[in-house]
Amino acid sequence: MGKTLTTAALIAAITALSATAAEARDLSVVSWGGAFQQAQKKVYFDPFAKASGIKVTDESWDGGVGVLRAKVEGGNSTWDVVEVESEELAVGCEEGLFERLDWAKIGGKDAYLADAVHDCGVGTIVWDFVLGYDKDKLKTVPTGWKDFFDTKKFPGKRALRGGAKSTLEIALMGDGVAPKDVYKVLSTPEGVERAFKKLDTIKKDLIFWKAGAQPPQLLASGEVVMTSVYNGRIDAANKNDKRNFGIVWNGALYTLDSWVILKGSPNVASAYKFLAFAGKPENQANLAPHIAYGYTAKGTGKLIEPKRLADLPTADENIKNAVMIDTPYWLENIDRLNDRFNKWAASN
Repeated sequence: MGKTLTTAALIAAITALSATAAEARDLSVVSWGGAFQQAQKKVYFDPFAKASGIKVTDESWDGGVGVLRAKVEGGNSTWDVVEVESEELAVGCEEGLFERLDWAKIGGKDAYLADAVHDCGVGTIVWDFVLGYDKDKLKTVPTGWKDFFDTKKFPGKRALRGGAKSTLEIALMGDGVAPKDVYKVLSTPEGVERAFKKLDTIKKDLIFWKAGAQPPQLLASGEVVMTSVYNGRIDAANKNDKRNFGIVWNGALYTLDSWVILKGSPNVASAYKFLAFAGKPENQANLAPHIAYGYTAKGTGKLIEPKRLADLPTADENIKNAVMIDTPYWLENIDRLNDRFNKWAASN
């Protein structure tokens, strides 16, 4: 009997040690860096750590399902909660890279806007690709993507995200396609050809960016006169760095980012607590003064100053001529079109 108790006690001790080791590292939250992540740190990461007693470390990344795949399949991932774009959410969920969410632990599905609810992720922000420019350097105000491609009226370099997604849509709008018709045209071989031909017209004046922090830096240095950019980065540069950058909302491309919990995370319980904290309207409302991204928790809008609401992508005036990024289209075509884009970008 004594021997049995000793064995049981030993097993219990080993189990307890394993559990302690599993929870030993801090909760790791991964986002997109720059001004956005600085705002998240003030609004989410630090206040959550203080309120919960759970230590949080934050890292940044530049996206890509391959990165997430390597983290999960390699074992011993150092990431727990990651902010992902819509395609990464869909593909990662299908491949089993993320935990399937227990919505009861984060307030229930009804607490969020319908587009923010997914089996594997909870929406955190609504954001736009917009046309950004420096008001101090452009005498004439651009009105849309047609002006982006007009190098006679607006001489100088311009920048686009280094990939097919967003770039091909922008090229078609620059060629006169109405925002509402972009994906109808892009879904045809002729539409794809048209987009690349339009990009050819300004290729020698193009610079490509990868990280979201780069476009405001390119504008600030004078390296480019216009750029595609996340709307919040322009807002943050104006507020934090006293820049005088402008946004053209006409033809903006919008979508949602979501929080996911990586499969195999040793900190699932802590991760859920973080998601619940970040999903509360009173906490989401605190993000708006720092950076102009839209919210996903119902009831957040009434907690934000009306003047500030007008700066968000979700404002009626800003969204009226915007295009929602077509996730199913990009899931089907991203690899093929990125291959073509990369070859195009590398050629003379």
